[in-house]
Amino acid sequence: MRGGRNFADLYRKMIEHMQLTDIVLTEHIGQADINLMEKGRMSDAGIYNQDTAWIQESDMVVAECSNPSLGVGYELAYAESRGIPCHIFYDKSKTQLSAMLTGNPYFVIYPYQTEEELFSLMDKILS
Repeated sequence: MRGGRNFADLYRKMIEHMQLTDIVLTEHIGQADINLMEKGRMSDAGIYNQDTAWIQESDMVVAECSNPSLGVGYELAYAESRGIPCHIFYDKSKTQLSAMLTGNPYFVIYPYQTEEELFSLMDKILS
C-alpha cells in the first residue's frame, strides 16, 4: 500500500481487532514504515500476484477507505468479480466515498465517526 500511510495506526488497530477472532493475511498494512520496508523488495508484478492470491484465499475483504486508493479500488473490484464478500468502512467526517463504491449494491458500506463505532461495526461482520 503506497498511499494512505497517515492512516497506518488505524489500520494496525483494525488488524489487531480482527486478529482476536480471525486470520488477517495482510497484517503488514498496519506497519507505519511499510513504504521503506517494501521499496525494492518486490517487483510490481510480484505485489500484484501476491495480493490477488491473498484475495482468492480470503473469505471476505475488509477495506478501510477513508483515504482514496486506486489499488484498494482495484482489489475490491477483483474480489467482487470472484464473489468474495466486501465490507467497506470509512470515516464520514473525513471523506466521501466514490459513487463507484456507494452505487454498487454488492459492497456493504459502514460509515463511522469514532474508533469505538468502527470496532462495534466490525464486530457485527466478524461474529
